[in-house]
Amino acid sequence: MKEFINGLDLCESFFSEYMLPFIQQHYPDLKFSAGLITAGSQILGYDDIVSTDHGWSASPILFLNDNELNIRDELAAMFEKNLPSEYKGYRSSVWITSINEVIEMYIGKMPQTDIEWLAVSEHRLLGLTAGKIFLDMLDIEETRKKLSFYPHDVKMYLIASQWSIIAEEQAFMKRTSDVGDEIGSRIICARIAERLMRLCFLYKNKYAPYSKWFGTAFNRLSLDNIHNEITAALFANTITERERCIVNAQVLVAELHNACNITEPFEIKVQDYYDRDIKVIFTDNFAGIVKEKITNPELKNCPLIGSMSQIGNLNHLWDNPQRRGKIQQLYD
Repeated sequence: MKEFINGLDLCESFFSEYMLPFIQQHYPDLKFSAGLITAGSQILGYDDIVSTDHGWSASPILFLNDNELNIRDELAAMFEKNLPSEYKGYRSSVWITSINEVIEMYIGKMPQTDIEWLAVSEHRLLGLTAGKIFLDMLDIEETRKKLSFYPHDVKMYLIASQWSIIAEEQAFMKRTSDVGDEIGSRIICARIAERLMRLCFLYKNKYAPYSKWFGTAFNRLSLDNIHNEITAALFANTITERERCIVNAQVLVAELHNACNITEPFEIKVQDYYDRDIKVIFTDNFAGIVKEKITNPELKNCPLIGSMSQIGNLNHLWDNPQRRGKIQQLYD
């Protein structure tokens, strides 16, 4: 079995050992950048030996200025003729493009307005800003910085939306269990858990990946107390334990909010849901506090539905940049 080398290291090593010396020798005046961004487990550093069974190669991206893309075919032919087709046991190739081409292909265009930000796939924003640029003569990192995280009002809108969506089901987990619907109770618990986890990404100014790596990325936020309560809630075999843990998790995420100092502190109080034996912290109140801090009137008047990226496993809908315009209509 060939030795596993994580994708970023494999690509950077191939670039440094073969591509860079070749370019310096044959195209000494060429201004370019090189790296590995966009798609794949290796972009996020989550790759392992299983990842190598498809679409895996030493394949750095060579970025040119738009006005020099006319030499792309010439470069590709030269690379094919002079660079090894296999490197350290893996297939090798080079993608030659420009950062503007990548952005157009991957997200359609740079988001300009808050509503446009909401229509862009969060997972794709992560792909464009993760990975690594090995050499940067074209200042691609400046473009990546512009996409590094949501603008303030967009972040606040997404936070308010998550607390509001949690509020819609905050009493249902216990209520379903009380009428004998254990499956329904567990499903609702899992949905609330996911929404709390998404809040944590927002508070930490991190994009969340799609479902395959969602839990892995959450673990790397190093919020052990929240992680432990969510885990206990998901594995609880009694509704008493499940309710206690998921409410504790909500309290801890509310405390995380307060620690971020982005609004006046939440008053966090565990109490009965009206006259029922159901414990809640009335997260709809939190949503209202956050929404009041949104300064963009257009965004402030939008329904608190969050973004398509915050609904698990809708990749075929929100991962296609051609659908951005239709998605934006949700916020009209």
